[in-house]
Amino acid sequence: MIVGFSIALIVFSLLMMLLVLMHKGKGGGLSDMFGGGMQSSVGGSSVAERNLDRITIVVGLLWFACIVVLGLLMKLK
Repeated sequence: MIVGFSIALIVFSLLMMLLVLMHKGKGGGLSDMFGGGMQSSVGGSSVAERNLDRITIVVGLLWFACIVVLGLLMKLK
C-alpha cells in the first residue's frame, strides 16, 4: 500500500511540475526574461487556460491527499 501511494506521489509530483510550467506568465519576474513579456493579452483567459487551471488544482489536491495518506500509513506502520 505504501509503495503504491509512493509511486502515485512521484507521478503526481512530475505532473504538477509539468502543469505549472505550462502556465502563462502574468508579467514581471523571470517570465519576462525569457520572452513572456513580449506578448500582449487581449483580454480574459481562454478556455484552454481555465481548463489548465482546473486540472492543476485537481492534481494538486490529489498530490496533497497522497502526502496525507502516506503520512498516516507511515505513522501506523
